[in-house]
Amino acid sequence: MEISMEKIQSLTKPTNTHQGERDVIGAKKIGGEIGNNRRALSVINQNLDNRGGVKRPGDHPQFCVASKRTLSQKLAAEIDNKKQCFQEEAKKTNELDEGFGVWEEQDENQPVPMFLEPSDPMVDEGDHDMEEVEMEDSFEESVIDIDVCDEGNHLAVVEYVQDLYANYRRMENFSLVSSDYMTQQCDLNEKMRAILIDWLIEVHHKFDLQPETLFLTVNLIDRFLAKQSVIRKNLQLVGLVAMLLACKYEEVSVPIIDDLIFISDKAYSRSQILEMEKLMLNTLEFNMSLPTPYVFMKRFLKAAQSESKLDQLSFFLVELCLVEYEMLKFPPSLLAAASVYTAQCSLYGLKLWSKTCEWHTNYSEDQLLECSRMIVGYHQKAGVGRLTGVYRKYNTTKFGYAAKCEPAKFLIEETNMFLENNNS
Repeated sequence: MEISMEKIQSLTKPTNTHQGERDVIGAKKIGGEIGNNRRALSVINQNLDNRGGVKRPGDHPQFCVASKRTLSQKLAAEIDNKKQCFQEEAKKTNELDEGFGVWEEQDENQPVPMFLEPSDPMVDEGDHDMEEVEMEDSFEESVIDIDVCDEGNHLAVVEYVQDLYANYRRMENFSLVSSDYMTQQCDLNEKMRAILIDWLIEVHHKFDLQPETLFLTVNLIDRFLAKQSVIRKNLQLVGLVAMLLACKYEEVSVPIIDDLIFISDKAYSRSQILEMEKLMLNTLEFNMSLPTPYVFMKRFLKAAQSESKLDQLSFFLVELCLVEYEMLKFPPSLLAAASVYTAQCSLYGLKLWSKTCEWHTNYSEDQLLECSRMIVGYHQKAGVGRLTGVYRKYNTTKFGYAAKCEPAKFLIEETNMFLENNNS
């Protein structure tokens, strides 16, 4: 099933937040000075006002929005009542003073009424620490609007891009196949599937087809094999026809049937390809419009604010997953999110999953770890063995030698240490 490089090269290449602010109620003096020893009521008001900035247990800022701390209605009403009482008492005192025409001298030792005696403010390091914590909480990481830069781009469909991906998430369940469908095949096994996908990745690269064509090809193969029993000698024919259908769906210029016959070393005739094409379409009920990991990859990379290196490494990792049969247990969106997360870990050497990524992928870091660790394992052995099509593809200048990037081994090492600690 190997490709003749001279034959492939001889083919004609197809044409292709606002941050939170703390509301502070300014203290106001109420009434005039009542006696020489009468204390200012503004101190009391200020103490009451300061209660509005205290963080209470259970208060949490809204997700991805800077929190504001304001006085509750109950506390505000209480302060207003206090102020009104103080104003009335001050007014009565002034009326008495005006009636007698003299100010009564008060003894310095005479105690001040409790309701006028302000509490001594206790300032210690703990208060400063609480203020610092409150300031840190008020500047939480916010979700970035990743579509604001495309508002003038009509092809980006900013107005309903969120609805599109919500629909993709609903529809991806229909593209899933059982992760043990190979048990229903009498003459095939997982290794044969891996050889076929690895070979198709090389064919796809040599024909310089669109990336979405490859993902749709693999999706058609798995969905077809999950419903139709195939003998071993026709497995390559299934792969060729799946790629032909994917090209008709995604490409502008489609490879002709003679090209497919040529790259298969004339193992199949034109009539066999056409018969398999009809069988595959009828088996799949002509349903070609299902989301693959590719559509999620584009969105999630945008959420990660990626650059060229992250793009290439992410696609390298997700294509490694296409070859592996056991990765069928993960939905396309999870596979895409885990590939982006693993690529970030590989490039930057640390776990990096922002609130923006979590918001747009709907996956937390913990939900990605299982899939991500499996991807790291595939990354480690990508250049060894017989199935090295993906590695050789991404070990070129065109893809920035992404295959040479060091795997994020620390993700696996953390798991091993955790298991060792639990066993001990």
